[in-house]
Amino acid sequence: MYRIGVDLGGTNIAVGIVNEKLELVKKVSTPTGATRPGEEIVSDIAALCNKVCEEMGISLSDIASIGIATPGIANDDDGVVEYANNLPFKNFPIAALLRKDLGDNVTVKIANDANAAAWGEACAGAAKGTKNSVMITLGTGVGGGVVIDNKLLTGFNYAGGELGHIVIEIDGAQCSCGRKGCWEAYSSATALIRMTNEKIEECKKTGRKSLMLDAQKVSGRTACDCMRAGDEAAKEVYDKYIKYLASGIATIINIFQPEVISLGGGVSGEGQSLIDALLPIVRAEQYGGGVVPLTELRIAKLGNDAGIIGAAML
Repeated sequence: MYRIGVDLGGTNIAVGIVNEKLELVKKVSTPTGATRPGEEIVSDIAALCNKVCEEMGISLSDIASIGIATPGIANDDDGVVEYANNLPFKNFPIAALLRKDLGDNVTVKIANDANAAAWGEACAGAAKGTKNSVMITLGTGVGGGVVIDNKLLTGFNYAGGELGHIVIEIDGAQCSCGRKGCWEAYSSATALIRMTNEKIEECKKTGRKSLMLDAQKVSGRTACDCMRAGDEAAKEVYDKYIKYLASGIATIINIFQPEVISLGGGVSGEGQSLIDALLPIVRAEQYGGGVVPLTELRIAKLGNDAGIIGAAML
C-alpha cells in the first residue's frame, strides 16, 4: 500500500506518494492562493491527490492514508486546524472537508508542518532508527518538532514544540511572536541577515574594510561566504550567530536529551562545517556531558520533502 503526504504551505501545496520503503515516488504541486476560502484550498488538495494517483497509475483504494502537514495548530484528534496565521483557517475541519471530496472511507491525518518534518526525519531521514529526536529548521523563523518514544510531542492543546520561542536573552531582540529575546530572534536566517546588516553599518561608520560591503543583496549566506574568503568582520558575525544557535541547542538537549538533533532549513546548507562550529560550545553547555551518552548533531537529509514524507507517515 501507498500513502499520500500533503505539504500545505502559504505559497504552494505539494502532494506526494510515499511507498512502503518510505520513498517519495511521485510529487505534484500547485500555488496555494492563501487568500482564498479554505474550502477552495481543500478542493485543490483533493484534486492533487487524484492527479498524483493518476500519474502513478493507481487509485485512491491503493492509498492507506492521507496526511496533511499544515501551518498552525493542528488538532489531529478532531481533524481540525485550530488556527493558522497565514491561511484562512480558524477551527477549520480540514480532514472532514477532504473526506467529503475524496470519500468517507479515506483516512485523513493532520499535523503541524514543523512537527511533520520532524516526523519525516525520524522515520526516513537523519534521525531514522532513533526513538527520541528533535528537528530544528533554521529559515525565516526557527521551527521545530520533538519526537519522544516514537511519538510527536504536541502538548495537551496541540500547540507544543514551538522551540523557536524559548527566550535566550531577557528583554532582547523583538521577536515576531510578540516576546523579546526569543531564540528565533537570534538564530533564524532572518536574524543572521540582521546581524550581517548591523556589522556592515558598523564597518561603514568606522571605515573598516569588509567583503560584505560589496554585497548587492544581503542574505543568510553573505557572512558565511565572506568568512570563508578570509573576512574577519564576517567571521565576527558568524561566530556571534553560532554562539546563539549553540546556546539554544544546548537548552534543547538539556530538556529532551534526544538521541539526535537534526538541523534543516537554509542555514543548514553550511553542512558539516556548521556542526563542527556548534559542537564545542554545545558540549561545554549541555548537562551531563561526559557522563551520559551524548546527543548527535546531524544535518537533516530530506530537505523540502520532509513535510510530505512525515505527513504521509502520520
